[in-house]
Amino acid sequence: MDLDRILQKATQQNKVRIAIASAEDFEVLEAVSLSIERNLASFILFGARDKIQHIMKIHFSNLIDHDEVKIKHTESLADAANQAVLSVKNGHAQVLMKGNIPTSMILKAVLNKENGLRSGKALSHVAAFQIPSFNRLLFITDPAMNIEPDLEQKVQIINNAVQIARATGVEVPKVAALAAVEVINPDMQATLDAAALTQMNRRGQISNCIVDGPLALDIAISVDAAEHKRISSDVAGAADILLVPNLETGNVFYKSLIYFAKAKVGAVLAGAKAPIVLTSRADSAESKLYSLALAICSVNNKEMERK
Repeated sequence: MDLDRILQKATQQNKVRIAIASAEDFEVLEAVSLSIERNLASFILFGARDKIQHIMKIHFSNLIDHDEVKIKHTESLADAANQAVLSVKNGHAQVLMKGNIPTSMILKAVLNKENGLRSGKALSHVAAFQIPSFNRLLFITDPAMNIEPDLEQKVQIINNAVQIARATGVEVPKVAALAAVEVINPDMQATLDAAALTQMNRRGQISNCIVDGPLALDIAISVDAAEHKRISSDVAGAADILLVPNLETGNVFYKSLIYFAKAKVGAVLAGAKAPIVLTSRADSAESKLYSLALAICSVNNKEMERK
């Protein structure tokens, strides 16, 4: 499975509607245009109507008066965020996407106790990387939301990542709880948490996956490294999901893969009542498209599980 196959899979599933908060942005509308060309989804665009239409007129005439693209005028960024979130909460859309708006503003709307998308679970960022010369997709979590997650938060972060991985077709994801070493060290909290997570998985407290740790990065992804260090594990050398110990580790790792390894990526924010696509201006249109595909697969997978 690679990101292009996930994109293809998303186009073959039930079409969903995406609510975009503050859609008056070239890169955002480019992603919408590419999605429409692939019949990937339909869209509700919240924002300044005249600005959205102006960008469409100059760059994306295919979106003008398109049956799958609706514009809802809002007077402010906060109003765009609140209305987009409310449209998802009320079932008019199934995925929320961040447009040209600060992340803090859209998260404030998402976490609103009355009209937000709280589910009682921790929100976490799940990124799917397609790395040149690597033989499978690699899911990394959490490089963007939880600064220093405790054990219970890490359980929820794993569950979120497993749900996303399973939605793409990885039936029983192998999760490596990363640390600097493979042995438990009382002075290194990451090793203690990793050992606890492993035991919780073995006793059924974390399900639908195989968890092992602590594992160093090389052991998690390289069969040769695991054999050299004589570590026998179902996860060693075969990890699908890498659970990083904290945000700093994950964020540096995420950006290293993009800038040094030239990896392709799609990512979603999981754990809310609906998947959230938090794009940044630095993301390519291709990356936004992959992120939308992940979100669409997640929605359809949850619907299948309910049935």
